Amino acid sequence: MTLPSKIPLLSHPLDQDSVFRPDSLLAAVRAVRAIAERPIPRICVLDFDGDLTDWLVRGGRASRAKAWACFHTSMQELALDGVAAGVIGRTIGGPYAVLIAEQLLASGAEVIVGLTSAGRVATELPIPSLVVPERALRDEGTSFHYLAPGREVDAPGPIGTALASELLHAGLPVARGTIWTTDAPYRETAAQLEEHAAAGVLAVEMQAASLFALAAAKNAQIGIVAHVTNAVDFEGPPFEKGGDELSFEILRRVVRAGARVLDAKAGA
Repeated sequence: MTLPSKIPLLSHPLDQDSVFRPDSLLAAVRAVRAIAERPIPRICVLDFDGDLTDWLVRGGRASRAKAWACFHTSMQELALDGVAAGVIGRTIGGPYAVLIAEQLLASGAEVIVGLTSAGRVATELPIPSLVVPERALRDEGTSFHYLAPGREVDAPGPIGTALASELLHAGLPVARGTIWTTDAPYRETAAQLEEHAAAGVLAVEMQAASLFALAAAKNAQIGIVAHVTNAVDFEGPPFEKGGDELSFEILRRVVRAGARVLDAKAGA
């Protein structure tokens, strides 16, 4: 098979500005829905599964953020240890997570953390456990619209370091290293899993590389916490996170990490 001479995904004009910007969409939403332009929390969390968001709402622990102007999502707002945070549920996959993260940055968010479910790649990784990635394999499409083609993208240092430090006390094992981001979870093969495991990859998920590319392009603090809850060779109960209270403690630690980054920025 002959490949076309110019593959669109690998030929994105990175040096040109976009003609469709998140601030334009936000202004349109405010106009249509009569939403006043007000600050959103400086720390925001993308809840991949949405279970945590549902639990927060169900228990009256969070309330809808009226300042969030988005056609696609609602934001829940709460205070943890005196720090305001916004949580948006069901931001599944790299394209959608980056769409929302772009709008968060344009709305004033300064730290964004994606909470994502993940599958184990490294056989020694416990289930459940947490991975705070230092880099991500770019087996997806969104990152190539922000960065030149390449195999990996690094995570922003400050937020990753703060997350790893805080989550050591959350109640689950924490690992740092490489994560594999894919757009097609139902196309993972045994050969890929074996190859990536041999290369030291810890887990697989759907949004880290995309969000890290956005962070690099925008010089933003965007981190990932991957909750490893399943594996193709795991014989225990699948997708067991450890309960709602544990998820809430992880969220609390994530917000604390975000606050540490903002405090360091203010001090600098």
